[in-house]
Amino acid sequence: MTQGIDVVGLYVRDQDEALAFYVEQLGFLVHTDVRNGDYRWLTVRHPEQPSFQLGLFKPGPPVHDAVTAQTLCEVVAKGAMPPLVLVVDDCRAAYKRLSGSGVEFTQEPVDRYGAVDAGFRDPSGNGWKMIEARPKAQSQRSK
Repeated sequence: MTQGIDVVGLYVRDQDEALAFYVEQLGFLVHTDVRNGDYRWLTVRHPEQPSFQLGLFKPGPPVHDAVTAQTLCEVVAKGAMPPLVLVVDDCRAAYKRLSGSGVEFTQEPVDRYGAVDAGFRDPSGNGWKMIEARPKAQSQRSK
């Protein structure tokens, strides 16, 4: 039997706004965008990871009542959710490119723990760490 994680979801305040951010600014690709009444299943994927999807889900019916949906949006907006990690070949170059496309960074690139990392948030408040990939020989030595 084969098992694995296929989709990881994020709560977003507006799915169209999130879709524009992830596709137009980060360069992700739309994987699935289907509606069932008011419910929308929206996923994107990184171009170099076609088997992994990031779900952009709006809190609300049929999963949440209005009060819970509002609370979830408020918690996400405060940056309370754990950050996701985007691995890049060159953090400073990616920072420059993404800043140029309008991504607002919360932390400029810094050298830390033998790598370079930076931080940004999506329009809903979800935090991201962008970390420079270590050379394979170095990352295997640190295990």
